[in-house]
Amino acid sequence: MANVQLQQVGKTYDGGVRAVETMDLSIADGEFLVLVGPSGCGKSTTLRMIAGLEEVTDGTISIDGRVVNDVHPSERDIAMVFQNYALYPHMTVAGNLSFGLERRRRHPSRLRGLFDAGYRSARREELRSIRERVEKAARMLGIEALLGRHPRELSGGQRQRVALGRALVRDPKAFLFDEPLSNLDAKLRVEMRTELRILHRQLGATMIYVTHDQEEAMTLGDRLVVMHDGIVQQVDTPDRVYREPANRFVASFVGTPTMNFFEGSVDSAARFQVAGLSLSLPAAHRSTPAGPCTIGVRPDALELVSDSENAIPCSIETIEFLGDRIDLILNSDVGRLVCRTAPRSGLAEGDAVLLRPTEAGVHLFEPGPDGARRSKS
Repeated sequence: MANVQLQQVGKTYDGGVRAVETMDLSIADGEFLVLVGPSGCGKSTTLRMIAGLEEVTDGTISIDGRVVNDVHPSERDIAMVFQNYALYPHMTVAGNLSFGLERRRRHPSRLRGLFDAGYRSARREELRSIRERVEKAARMLGIEALLGRHPRELSGGQRQRVALGRALVRDPKAFLFDEPLSNLDAKLRVEMRTELRILHRQLGATMIYVTHDQEEAMTLGDRLVVMHDGIVQQVDTPDRVYREPANRFVASFVGTPTMNFFEGSVDSAARFQVAGLSLSLPAAHRSTPAGPCTIGVRPDALELVSDSENAIPCSIETIEFLGDRIDLILNSDVGRLVCRTAPRSGLAEGDAVLLRPTEAGVHLFEPGPDGARRSKS
């Protein structure tokens, strides 16, 4: 396996469209790194530059210490799994798994083997090695019984396993995944996420994964690279990205339901003023300077309370039942809010309720849609 380094890497397409702004990124040997962000943010372009499928406009990409900007994709010793599986329909599963290895054989000629016993022996050994690698990958992915079938005879999940197996048999320096689970149904996506994490643990392989699904990113990655408009917004562990988002975009993109935001201002008494309400800031934010500010609160950090002290009056618009929890969609003077809480009786649509942010659940950002996070004192 190998580390991957991106130094001052950027991508500009013909016509001056800047797809990826200057990026510095270090991916450790054996790390599972996830590039996540909305469509068009540059994450797939970044992955394709690492793979060699897109030219690098600026900077250098190194794999295991070797600069690969001008190295052909086939010689970078990486394996890529695509969204559309890209299986050969006329080949069996075994044929699809072995195809890349067959193409790289050093002893492909059958005619020479008619006259050269040593060549025949080397070729048999090579074929045996390919067969063993295919069988090993099939065992790891639980598709041994499918080796004789064609892609048309497989379910979506089985096809995805074959696509993974084709990458596994290569034993590359790094695995690249371009939204490989997006074509699967919700239940199967969850199952495949678990299998990918187990596979990563078994292989100890360097894996770089692209997705627009923030839940998928949070559950898979050792670290996340959150991107927006071609710019890296934050690189950190899933826990830190969720609990300490670098800016308002990251806070709104990571987390379901999305974070609630209140646009207002902080006064000299460390109270947040918004829509006629005056809310005390948590102790950790008491030193925040006076002036315009945005508060962010996760839905599960809003509590239903009975007293009006430091509370936001709301009316329940909709109640969404989710089994072990409910989401309350509420109207208030500060805008529409979402509160996630445990199921409780006595709540009905149209009811008036009071919400209070928890002390630990308040995030402060600079004003504006891309405001940076304000550090706690």
